[in-house]
Amino acid sequence: MNRHWTNLLIASLMFSIQAHGATLLVGTYTDGASQGIYRYAFDERTGHIDATPQQVVKSVSPSWLVLSADRRLLFAVNETVNGQVSSFALAPSGQISPLNQVPSQGDEPTHASLSHDQRYLFVANYAVAPDPGGNLVVLPVTRDGTLKPVVQQVRHVPSQVNPERQAGAHVHALVLSPDSRHLYACDLGADKVFIYRYDGASPEHPLSPAIPPAVALPPGSGPRHLLFDAKGQHAYLTLEMSAEVVMFEVRDGDLLERQRLPLTDLKDPAAKAAGGLHLSADGRFLYVSNRGTANQIVVYAVGKEQGQLTLLQRREVEGDHPREFALDPSGKFLLVANQKSDQIVVLQRDPRSGKLGETVQKFDQPAPSDLKFIE
Repeated sequence: MNRHWTNLLIASLMFSIQAHGATLLVGTYTDGASQGIYRYAFDERTGHIDATPQQVVKSVSPSWLVLSADRRLLFAVNETVNGQVSSFALAPSGQISPLNQVPSQGDEPTHASLSHDQRYLFVANYAVAPDPGGNLVVLPVTRDGTLKPVVQQVRHVPSQVNPERQAGAHVHALVLSPDSRHLYACDLGADKVFIYRYDGASPEHPLSPAIPPAVALPPGSGPRHLLFDAKGQHAYLTLEMSAEVVMFEVRDGDLLERQRLPLTDLKDPAAKAAGGLHLSADGRFLYVSNRGTANQIVVYAVGKEQGQLTLLQRREVEGDHPREFALDPSGKFLLVANQKSDQIVVLQRDPRSGKLGETVQKFDQPAPSDLKFIE
């Protein structure tokens, strides 16, 4: 074979690898062996994570990752007492470079989201200690991606239903509506989802209470994570402490509860620890994690018109504490971050039925907490 054809063959092989590959970012807790943010190659044909990381970015407990829409910026919350928020630049090659870090003005930040106009980063300070408790903060984002200090801070009143876990406010997630008009704050300590109007043109106070200002959930249920469908007509919420999922109709920014389902049939309180939730790309299936002694991914079919949920499957995660999970870009695999068993477990997924199948890979990773794909 002459050199010309050899070069063409090599180029063809390289293109094939790139066409079937994706970049996987893993956020972690660094109390043990983990060093921070890990960047891996993921093969969409086989569902395997390459054993050797392409990059390791040293950062203290970057437990939640946020990508900008144009994939040029990466943000991470550093979940510690006296929390921090870090900003990074993403090169086309995938290389991650630090930009800056600012205080989160609270303890144990667990979640963040970026406004669609990319002007503000909203950060949820969970705060394990009830005094002063958790809060939500707003940080401006400059054009180059660096973060400025907090410009707005809001603290909620806790429900105190559960004296151990709800003596203070514990903001667990901040989620923007698809139309960017409202920000929703899930407060586990208050048993409410608070609703704020967003005005990106108001630099000092981009958030203001909506009408109604909040949606109340059952006492002691502990709202955790919220998710909207693509059209913004329905929303889904996990209740961590009662291990339930709620389906809402969205009307003029308000959340109207239409359905509430248990994630487990187990009566043991230790089996009730709802976590993250994600919709399939086509919106036909909802996946919800339940940690505790259950350690499952629960699969629901989503009604086409009304968004109602129908239980399809409860799949063991083959590990402990599935804090987060992600569907890969091909839709053929679901990856689970089993925090306490130090593994990422890759499961097969049938895009037609929505059901999860065989285990493809068990990948050793110290304390994984979040998974994000870059195509």
